[in-house]
Amino acid sequence: MARTRPGDAGAKVLKAASTLFYRDGIHAVGVDTVAAEAGVTKAALYGNFGSKSRLVVAYLRERDRRWQEQVDAITAGGEDPRVRLLAVFDAYETWLSAESYRGCAFLNAASEFPDPADPVREVVRHHKTALRGYLAAQLKRLGAGHADHEDLADELMLLLEGAAVQSVVAQDARPFRVAKRLAGTLLA
Repeated sequence: MARTRPGDAGAKVLKAASTLFYRDGIHAVGVDTVAAEAGVTKAALYGNFGSKSRLVVAYLRERDRRWQEQVDAITAGGEDPRVRLLAVFDAYETWLSAESYRGCAFLNAASEFPDPADPVREVVRHHKTALRGYLAAQLKRLGAGHADHEDLADELMLLLEGAAVQSVVAQDARPFRVAKRLAGTLLA
């Protein structure tokens, strides 16, 4: 194995973990496998992350960061809140269909970590709460009444999450297009 330069091990481990955790499931992948895939020692893995649990949290935080970049890129330039809201459906479709329809990494992680107090679940909650907050903020910009925009944000979240699940079942992006059309009707 080629020697890894100091500072490179963490990035290599995170990249390998991201691929393996998403593809195979978090509990199915051991630290030996992650270290081997990253081309680093287990000592380097633990030196950078301390534990598998902290590696999982780092993996999800990195996915959250990349997801935010994706949403920002797809919704950029659209000052119309309605356009920005519907673009989130496009972001979901692009994001999940590019990853072989394995579903939402956050929902997948939540199903593997049922304890609501687990740090992994906290990252999942943060991600989903932030997305719902974005939707509610855009709806508020549309001028809907306070109760209306909060309820509508919940409805849009259900459409997004339902489309994510259905796209996995169907192995197709069509559920996102259906959900986007329904969202457009709700926003009319």
